[in-house]
Amino acid sequence: MTEVQRVTKETNIKVSVELYGKGETNISTGIGFLDHMLEAFGRHAHLNLNISCVGDTHIDDHHSVEDVAIVLANALNKVIYPVKNIERYGNAVVVMDEASIACDIDLSNRGYLVFDLPIGGKVGDFDVELVEEFFKSFAMNLPLTLHLIYQRGTNKHHIIEASFKALAVALRRALVVNNNAGIPSTKGVL
Repeated sequence: MTEVQRVTKETNIKVSVELYGKGETNISTGIGFLDHMLEAFGRHAHLNLNISCVGDTHIDDHHSVEDVAIVLANALNKVIYPVKNIERYGNAVVVMDEASIACDIDLSNRGYLVFDLPIGGKVGDFDVELVEEFFKSFAMNLPLTLHLIYQRGTNKHHIIEASFKALAVALRRALVVNNNAGIPSTKGVL
């Protein structure tokens, strides 16, 4: 299990992650909707995941959401890179009732995000615009190439949750052990 802590004037975050776990999670960010998304992410990526965050949510949720993504990505970076003997690429389409989201990833060690989710407004008290901030911070800090593409759906909760689950399944698939892969790049390094 790898652990990363980050303390700023805005947040105090601690993340521990174990690859190839059972999807056991203990999440407490102070933001109920984010906790729900991260629990789904850990479960479907088969990560054992502990996340605690104390943030300045009296201002708004932005700093906590962004910083949790940064610290989670930093922890995953420690256990994924340098890439060796894994598939490297992963993709998934996840449906949740009427919503369908496609996710494609490359554990490329290069941060890039294509975010095509037509969502806005709020889910409960959660500002939906923070979903893109989460995925941007996650992609840039892991780093990985991440494409999230909306296929259909109307319910914002379903669209967002399908996105987190699609990323989880794509990551799980990219991390499949392949002892014949060596370094899965013609460059010889990622």
